[in-house]
Amino acid sequence: MRRRVKSFTGDGMSVVGFMMRRRDVSPEWKNVDLGMTRDGAFIQRIKQIFAGARKAAAQRDLLQQADVIYARNLDMLACAFLAKRYTSLKTPVIYESLDVHRLLTRGDVVGRIFRGLERSLLKRTRALVVSSPGFLKNHFERHYQGDFTAYVVENRLSADSGFGPRPNAADSADAPADRKLVLGWVGMLRCQRSLNLLCALADAFPGSLEIRLHGIPARTEIPIFEPEIDRRPNMTFFGKFRSPEDLADIYASLDLVWAGDFMEAGYNSVWLLPNRIYEGGYYVTPSIAPAGTETAAWIERNNCGFVIAEPLEQSLPDLIGRIFKDRRDVAAFSARLASLPEDLFVQPAGFMRNVISSSLRQEVAA
Repeated sequence: MRRRVKSFTGDGMSVVGFMMRRRDVSPEWKNVDLGMTRDGAFIQRIKQIFAGARKAAAQRDLLQQADVIYARNLDMLACAFLAKRYTSLKTPVIYESLDVHRLLTRGDVVGRIFRGLERSLLKRTRALVVSSPGFLKNHFERHYQGDFTAYVVENRLSADSGFGPRPNAADSADAPADRKLVLGWVGMLRCQRSLNLLCALADAFPGSLEIRLHGIPARTEIPIFEPEIDRRPNMTFFGKFRSPEDLADIYASLDLVWAGDFMEAGYNSVWLLPNRIYEGGYYVTPSIAPAGTETAAWIERNNCGFVIAEPLEQSLPDLIGRIFKDRRDVAAFSARLASLPEDLFVQPAGFMRNVISSSLRQEVAA
């Protein structure tokens, strides 16, 4: 959320947030608090859509100043259109789909109801923004062909953010061969299988591998988190971080980044492109991703990291074992990342302004 606001303000736009939240936060921008939601509490979130729309409508004078409403995810899209109805405003709406929720992928009546809602709202928006072409190919084009105009806005760093200069790949190449290998898991830590894989990896290489975790664990997905880490001396959990301020130090401490996700295996987890591949790429830290995913395709297209096949419980420790014997591939991928153009990892200045301007020129269905 913070990165998206920075991308707007960095391109010369002013932002007023009408936002729900999962925890206590202090936004850096002018913000109308629409209430708190809870992970996995779908009934509560549906109720909060209506309550949030009422709170937004109560700020009609502020809301009507907007040239466009940018709604992130389906619940906020519904909230935006309800607020428009309550206030009789005609402000155009852009829908950004950050994830395709598991409810939208179901083949039963529940899935059809939610896809019907998404289609109805999508047809009334000026544009659809997604962070990965996988979302378009596997969901939107499959279910709503012809009902939207799409823009791909990847999870790159914002051009005006203070993330510092890119490091020199030679720094990692010069590291002593007997130094511990450091593998990081950075961002939203929401995947039980990923944690299991990393714990098993820590157990397999107790004296030669260090695993560092940075971010916020999703308690609904990983109910037992800290105890699994605390009982392994070569695993450390550093907690939440600020992006981009803390990124340089985080990635400077890592040799490799784990870029797998199985929270919604076969669907969203296969289609997404996570923040960590752009962050790691900028800081010349290669990623490891499971084969058959959009993340793996990105890595293979840019020839900048490791792709491993199922069963990962075997292929991941096999890879780490090979790297211990010869770290030249890590150094080569770091050098490759350093040679790639910066705009592969950093969103160019003016990019979001162009997306918004182009979107507002689009026609919308009645």
